[in-house]
Order: sequence, then structure tokens, then C-alpha cells
Amino acid sequence: MKPTITGLEARLQEQLLLARAVPGDRLMLADATLLQAMDGSRPLTPAERTALQASPLTLKRFRQLALQRHHAAQPGHATGWNGSQGLLRAAATATALDTLRTQDGYWTLDFVPTEQGWRVILALCADAPFAALAVQQGWRVQVHDGAGQLMLQGALDDDGECEAAWPHAAAPASYLQQHGASFVVTPAGQR
Repeated sequence: MKPTITGLEARLQEQLLLARAVPGDRLMLADATLLQAMDGSRPLTPAERTALQASPLTLKRFRQLALQRHHAAQPGHATGWNGSQGLLRAAATATALDTLRTQDGYWTLDFVPTEQGWRVILALCADAPFAALAVQQGWRVQVHDGAGQLMLQGALDDDGECEAAWPHAAAPASYLQQHGASFVVTPAGQR
């Protein structure tokens, strides 16, 4: 059985490989070859793997391409969307809260009473400029209240919705009133 490497050990190993000085080092593999290896469309040959491991400069380029690829895959990268904010309206404090909308009109936040408490549903409006891409890619999104507490997190389904049980003991209207009277929808992992 192969021993498992911890995150710290992997980072240390990466730093050691990238910090090596090799006289006459140069890029040994083309970007296209490295990108094909990353997406699995063409595995590296044994000679290419040896060249990659022997060249810190090529390893650094491989790492840079991987980071760029990871960043480009994040929700909102291609569209410029990085978040939407919504406010609890003053009228919402006197009655049961059922729906809130972000100020840009891209998202609705629905609160549905159930026998077990509440369900919260985040829905992407079909006319949002990035709606088709977000649904196709199943963007992971999250909703925080005005105090920064997580209310909902998950991937958009085929209907552009993400749903979960309401995570707080207080009803949505009173909870939101006590926690900044606002909410923000962002790509998951961003605050």
C-alpha cells in the first residue's frame, strides 16, 4: 500500500522541487503539451515526465498554467459576476418573509415553511446575463447574511436553484433583521 501524503508534506515537496537551481534550465515542454496533460487528453510520455521533473522552470510553468486553469473554472470568471447583494425591506419585518430579491435582480431567495421548520431556496433569474452558463456549469454558490454567517451553500441544479433546510432557529424575517438586514450571494469559497 502506498503511503498517503499530507497537505503539508505535499506543499513542502512542491517548494523543494520548485526552489532547485538547475544550470542551463529552460522550458522543456510546450504549453499545449502541459495543458493536454492537465485535462487528460494526452498523457505525458515517460521522456516528457522525466523532462518535467528535471526542470524547475518547466514545473513552475506547469504550476502557473494549473492555477490559471483553476481560476478560470471559478464561477463568474468568464462573466465578471462576483456577487449580488440584497436587502430586507422594512415591510418584511411585520409579516412572514417569503421572498427576497437581490438589488441587481439576478437572484431570489425564497423561504418556505415546512413541518420541520423552513426551507431556503436560492433561484437564479432566467434573464440574468450569465444564467445559461451558470446552470450549464452547475456553479457552486453561497449566501451569507449581513453579519457574514452562512445561510446556504451548494451547486445550482438544472433549474438554476439551490435548496437547503434553513440553518437557524429563528424564523427568516427575525433572523435577518437581527443580522444586518441584508444578504449576499457569491461564488462558493468567496466572501
